[in-house]
Amino acid sequence: MRTEIRFSGLGGQGIILSGILSGKAAALFGNKHATMTQSFGPEARGSACSAQLVVSDEKIFYPYVTRPSILVAMSQEAYQKFSPDLAENGILIIDEDLVTVNDTNGQISPLAIPATRFAEGLGNRILANLVMLGFFSAATEAISPDSFKKAIPGSVPERFLDLNMQAFGRGHSYGTESAAERTRQIRLKA
Repeated sequence: MRTEIRFSGLGGQGIILSGILSGKAAALFGNKHATMTQSFGPEARGSACSAQLVVSDEKIFYPYVTRPSILVAMSQEAYQKFSPDLAENGILIIDEDLVTVNDTNGQISPLAIPATRFAEGLGNRILANLVMLGFFSAATEAISPDSFKKAIPGSVPERFLDLNMQAFGRGHSYGTESAAERTRQIRLKA
């Protein structure tokens, strides 16, 4: 099965690192194949950027994302730029404090997390990408949390490893709780 994922936001939010960590988690620790490409503006910090990841159980012959089935948007600009490319019935994940979803025509219900707020609660908003990766792992199951937990060491500075692991755990816990609540809501409607 081929899964196309786009992480998007602004330079300085750790978007490229999110793609690298996800690819590493999938390919080295998740028994999958993965390719990652990236793009960002010439200004880098503060400009739009994205990391495109293809994850598959089989060899990947075309390494580029054509129509992502999962879009992670950590800025309004990224959401506006990349949401039109999201596949029908795709998964949209947003930082709820930074992104306002306004034009899905009811076709997509975004999965939202206050990633930046949680990161600030941990002491540094730069951890928002790790919070988001934890949530992404729980919400999509595209890459297992155990694979991420093996990929993070060696990918972040050693002195910040514990804090990064806490951020990932916070996002994953929130994603697990959110999934349980969505399931409960579906059962109540049935």
